[in-house]
Amino acid sequence: MSKTINIHQKTLDDLEFNVVKSQVSEHCITELGKKAALNILPFSEKDILFKELAYTNEYHASFDNDNRIPNHGFEDLTKEIKLLGIENTYLEVSGLQKIVSTSLTINSILNFLEKFKEYYPALFQRSQSVEITTTIIEQVDNVVDRFGDIKDDASPNLAQLRKSISGFRTKINTSFASALNRYHNLEYLDDIRESVVENKRVLAVKAMYRRKVRGAIMGGSKTGSIVYIEPETTLQYSRELNNLLYEEKEEVIKILKELTDYIRLFLPLLESYLSFLIKIDVISAKAKYARSMNAILPKITQERRMFLRDAYHPLLYLTNSSKDEKTFPQTISLSDDSRIIVISGPNAGGKSITLKTVGLLQVMLQSGMLIPVHERSEACLFDKILSDIGDNQSIENHLSTYSYRLKQMNYFLKKCNKNTLFLIDEFGTGSDPELGGSLAEAFLEVFYDRKAFGIITTHYSNLKLLANELPHMQNANMLFNERTLEPIYKLVIGQAGSSFTFEVAQKNGIPYSLINKAKKKIERGKVRFDATIAKLQKERSKLERTERSLKVNEQKKLSEAEKLEEINLKIQKKLESYQELYDSNQRLIYLGQKVNDLAEKFQNNKKKRELLAELFRLVQIENSKRKKLSAKQKRAEKAKEAQVKKEAEKKVEVIRQKKKAAKKKEKEKPAPPKPVLKIGDRVRMHDGRAVGSIDNIEKGKATVNYGLFTTNVSLDLLELVEGKK
Repeated sequence: MSKTINIHQKTLDDLEFNVVKSQVSEHCITELGKKAALNILPFSEKDILFKELAYTNEYHASFDNDNRIPNHGFEDLTKEIKLLGIENTYLEVSGLQKIVSTSLTINSILNFLEKFKEYYPALFQRSQSVEITTTIIEQVDNVVDRFGDIKDDASPNLAQLRKSISGFRTKINTSFASALNRYHNLEYLDDIRESVVENKRVLAVKAMYRRKVRGAIMGGSKTGSIVYIEPETTLQYSRELNNLLYEEKEEVIKILKELTDYIRLFLPLLESYLSFLIKIDVISAKAKYARSMNAILPKITQERRMFLRDAYHPLLYLTNSSKDEKTFPQTISLSDDSRIIVISGPNAGGKSITLKTVGLLQVMLQSGMLIPVHERSEACLFDKILSDIGDNQSIENHLSTYSYRLKQMNYFLKKCNKNTLFLIDEFGTGSDPELGGSLAEAFLEVFYDRKAFGIITTHYSNLKLLANELPHMQNANMLFNERTLEPIYKLVIGQAGSSFTFEVAQKNGIPYSLINKAKKKIERGKVRFDATIAKLQKERSKLERTERSLKVNEQKKLSEAEKLEEINLKIQKKLESYQELYDSNQRLIYLGQKVNDLAEKFQNNKKKRELLAELFRLVQIENSKRKKLSAKQKRAEKAKEAQVKKEAEKKVEVIRQKKKAAKKKEKEKPAPPKPVLKIGDRVRMHDGRAVGSIDNIEKGKATVNYGLFTTNVSLDLLELVEGKK
């Protein structure tokens, strides 16, 4: 049996969990889903919680793979399900179509989860409570066509009625056409000839001839010059048609009732459909919300241990992201060896946000949501989460801040145990500093003795001292820049924080004489204690900066070392290749000398046999030095050579393409403007070398004088060598 979890509504309000639910609901695609999302609460059973976390995590994982879960959009079936619960009612065609659409959606999701159950085991298990059936779809398709009309063959009687209706409509049209032609020929009709009144075709009869046209008067024009009459023969057929239409309507209702009675048998299944799709919509919304803040499912331990690394406050993160502003994450851990953390330091440094971050992430996790933390984070579950954050004045009950806080502490004392997480902001405030501080210390000791986990923020020195003295309690502070007193928004465990009371006062222009006077009015020991803390905090800030600087330098050194290693490897490879080339050349020189010696010897003695024997022996010696390759190795060598050749050809092809593109670009360049030729210019033909001068230009032709002869040439064929000076 799993343990029950109890988180008070006040804690949910303190941590602004309603805002988170509202943001989740915005990711739902149906109204029923949105309503369900707004009602999310922490799960009371741990077994159910683990399943819910698995559902959300699996849906979140589906965003990053090719097997996306099908669309789960559906229409609200609440009205149809209520009607099915009432006897002798029937569903309209629109309601039947909604049921069919929902059935198709459900079947696609169930078939998908069946196919990919290895990817989504938890969602598949959840889908097993819903049955796949095509019976409803088939029965509705037998009655309703794709346009939403009842099919003619839905029943034999309906088919006969519609056949008769069609026949009477034909008779009405024929008889009306006959009357129209007859009275038109008699010139009883107005120019418009006919009109439509109450969905019936009527004759537009001139008022003076209304008594000569037999039929029912259906109305007249505003001027009174036209009377609208339905012909007598058409009127008889219309009455018969109305009777048939009434019978058709009754038959359609009868068919819908029979179909509704059949679907009524599946009422529990339809209710499970609706429940499942609402559940999927909420799970999908949780997954989309997680994606919006890069949230994950941390490791959940059975031990009492929490380690939240790089944890973001969800609401703050999303607000800052929308403004392109940075959000500062916090890293915080709680365990049996460090159960309670006391955060101190000046206001506006991020103490309360850190407290709320831990509380809100814990509530979200226990409500089946993923949280924005580092993937190596760990979390455990608490049976109770208690909080005292924000405005602690109860106007309704006329309680002061301190009275209200005492009432809260009394509630804490009743509920607090080893499976509790408590969160208290500004612990001990609201009363006399000395008395309130001592009472807060007593409360804190009780929580400590009960082995509860907790985080508190305070300015009281006695609580800082208590955290320093008790072995399983730790001090912490939010770092500040010691020069500018600007917050750094980083939590540091292990040291109390100074409130920088006098430093902040001095920074805000309070006279030093007044600050000095205030210092004298309080105990010297407290000032020294606070000053010591402030000094330690300054040292911690310096160490933090030094540590960051060392890390950056270390990273640079590693990067440089990797570069040197890479260069060293390249040089080594080049040396090896040069050595191989040198050895190969030496061997070739040696062989050349040997062959040269044999050639000289042959020239002297002319002994072919001896020459061939020597050459053969030389070849055998060289072959013995070569490695013997198997057929497989030879094929591999050939393949390697082919690959190298292919790559070389590719590179050559790339170079060719570049050259072609360059040539094309060169051709596409606009030609320089052609100079205007004048008499006296020195010119030559485009394809010639002889240079002459222009004596005359007439009708696009120039007379060019080459000295020994003159010729007429088109101006387009000439190019300028030198203009007339």
